[in-house]
Amino acid sequence: MIYVTQLIYIVPGQEKTFDQFESVAIPLISKYNGRMLFRVRPNDEAFIERQWDKPYEIHLVEFDSQQDFENFKMDDERKKFLHLKEQSIKSSIMIQGTKL
Repeated sequence: MIYVTQLIYIVPGQEKTFDQFESVAIPLISKYNGRMLFRVRPNDEAFIERQWDKPYEIHLVEFDSQQDFENFKMDDERKKFLHLKEQSIKSSIMIQGTKL
């Protein structure tokens, strides 16, 4: 198993565009032996301490293997909608790891 955590920062005003991309991308995760474990939109009260700006969303996804994750990223259907991701996401931080 591999785990991918993503901190997602949205271009102001592009929330609906981001949701359009997610409506395509998230269902594809299971096609590649993946599971969306958490999808969180934190509010200010959710943070005890922080050094970075608050992300719009935090995702935690698991895949059975690194190859499954790579296959998900290369999915042809997902690629058709990458323009929505590029239009709506200002930046993101991806952290990859394994369960200890």
